[in-house]
Amino acid sequence: MIETIETGKLKWYNILNPSEEDLIYLKDNFHFHPLDIEDCRSINQRPKIDIYDDYYFLILHFPYLDKANKFLRTKEVKIFWGNDFIITIGKSHWVIKNLFNSIKDNPIKRDEATSGTSDSLLYTILDRLMVETYSLLLRLGGEVELINRDLFNKKAEKTIERISITRKNIILINTIFKPQLRLFHKFESGDIKGFAEDMEDYWGNILDYYQKMWDMVEDYAELIEGLSKTFDSLQTNRINEIMKILTFFSSIMLPLTMITGMYGMNIQLPFMSHPYAFWMVFSLMAVIVIVLIIYFKRKRWM
Repeated sequence: MIETIETGKLKWYNILNPSEEDLIYLKDNFHFHPLDIEDCRSINQRPKIDIYDDYYFLILHFPYLDKANKFLRTKEVKIFWGNDFIITIGKSHWVIKNLFNSIKDNPIKRDEATSGTSDSLLYTILDRLMVETYSLLLRLGGEVELINRDLFNKKAEKTIERISITRKNIILINTIFKPQLRLFHKFESGDIKGFAEDMEDYWGNILDYYQKMWDMVEDYAELIEGLSKTFDSLQTNRINEIMKILTFFSSIMLPLTMITGMYGMNIQLPFMSHPYAFWMVFSLMAVIVIVLIIYFKRKRWM
């Protein structure tokens, strides 16, 4: 179903779930390249911008949270951008859907959005997507800060899970941002001229926004990597301390076990018939324990 917002010459078409008839309509009425129409049929395309004489075709990726608000997922944004039209197509990011509905239902917003140029409308769409992505990055940064605060918590399983989830989300954002950074550079460099004048500052603002978020992602990646290594070191140290205590205990118990085992045999051993045999053996065992403890302390093993 094709929904349309129209004021004057500028039109915004939003096609949420394009059918084959919708794609044929775009091909016949706008004469888009067949490969672009084919890209609209498929999913999981790489971010790109195709430049033609009378329009541009953009495929961009932006993150969003899943239903459990735990893992980040990737949502494709496909946009046909012409002199007097913007076409958003496919299961786009919910930000585009909300923006389209808010403009459609509000006459004042509709006049403001469509009274300008297609470049300004595209800038509005990209700006909204950037703001939403930035809020997700702030949330991700808050999660990194919580991990840093709870790093010395003894609940290792919970910390490991949070580190793993955060690292996975950072890697996903990294794979989204890295190829698109070069794409947004084309706006500021002039490779993508657009259809209106005096838009260089606006495209530069989009690039600055994106560069800022890219720097944040790199910082978070370094932080989570450092926190992960610190956590691994803490866990290794805790295991070593546990093994150290168990080794001391085993080393002390070994000679005592040997003595009790020998005197538990049905054979004649020294002092077995002595009336104070128990206390003599017990004293010997106590001396062995004291001597071992003194030896370990002198060696600074405990």
